Amino acid sequence: MGDDIQSKVLAFAFGLSAEIERNLISQRTKEALERKRKEGIVLGRPKGSSKPHQFKLFGQDNKIIKLLRTGLSLNKVARKLKVHRSTLSKYIKVKDLKLAV
Repeated sequence: MGDDIQSKVLAFAFGLSAEIERNLISQRTKEALERKRKEGIVLGRPKGSSKPHQFKLFGQDNKIIKLLRTGLSLNKVARKLKVHRSTLSKYIKVKDLKLAV
């Protein structure tokens, strides 16, 4: 593309057509989602649909308990296990892990 007026007009036309296409895609998506809602289909991930065997920390209960009993913080244990500390905290609650020394 050059600095002449024809190049600028062409670039503007391409930009405008891209914006129109984005708007059309967005409109079609919104219409489809609304139609699904009206049909009674629940959208998104169902609450509580995670199964224990799908948890990232599944099968590491003994390791978690051992690390926490050595005095490591939740943050450090989570880093060692390569998960977020909230993931570790939720896993401990869900599995009702006994952490007493």
